[in-house]
Amino acid sequence: MDERPGCLSGLLKLTLLNWIFDWLQRTFGLKSGSCLGCGCGLVLFVIFIILALSIIFGTDWFRLVMEQPLVQTMI
Repeated sequence: MDERPGCLSGLLKLTLLNWIFDWLQRTFGLKSGSCLGCGCGLVLFVIFIILALSIIFGTDWFRLVMEQPLVQTMI
C-alpha cells in the first residue's frame, strides 16, 4: 500500500517550508546584509531545493483526503 500524503498535506508542507525559508533568509541569508549572508544564503537555498523536491515528488497530488478514517473502531 502506498503511504504517500495527499495534495492538501503537500501544499501545507510547501507553504510552511516557504515561510521558514523566507524567515531564515531574512535572518541569516542573502537578505540579512551581513558578509556571511552569501555563504549561508547559498547553503539555505540548496537545503530548500532538496526539501522542496522531496515534498513535491513524495506527495500523491491526485489524492485529496487520507483513505483511512481519523478514528478506527475496535473489532
